[in-house]
Amino acid sequence: MTAVVFETHSTSEDNEAGVATAWLGGRLSARGREQAAELGRRRRGDGIGLVVCSDLNRAVETARIAFAGSEVPVRLDWRLRECDYGEWNGMPRSRLDAERALHVDVPWPGGESWREAVARVDSCLDELPEGRVLVIGHVATRWALDQRSHGTPLEELAAADFAWRPGWEYSV
Repeated sequence: MTAVVFETHSTSEDNEAGVATAWLGGRLSARGREQAAELGRRRRGDGIGLVVCSDLNRAVETARIAFAGSEVPVRLDWRLRECDYGEWNGMPRSRLDAERALHVDVPWPGGESWREAVARVDSCLDELPEGRVLVIGHVATRWALDQRSHGTPLEELAAADFAWRPGWEYSV
């Protein structure tokens, strides 16, 4: 069995500006860099054997700060990326919030649907080794974990507001 500790990437400059970055790289803000350092303090002694991280810059930056100088290996995996909003990557967050539930099964123009994004993340989760693994990702990552572990329908997840917290724990 794999114990997954999920953490979102730390706060990005786009988060602070109200931009839905999606498949754009993004950079951590000063606050985000502090959060990443705190993530490292919180998780380094937590029995984590591996960190698997989205390859988008804001997630990579989070992992690099959190685990700098650590012996815990960090592996990047593109399948942990956020949903691809296609032509709308970088849209205002307010638009994403208003239209998110409309794209559970209907792809964003030139992008993918939430269901496609969750299936992509799920294929990465299938390959996690046994033990305690930290996964650093995005909303699509958490939704895949919530659906897999708790059976939460995507429609319900898409209708709910995202509330940050310092980690979620799952068995997969």
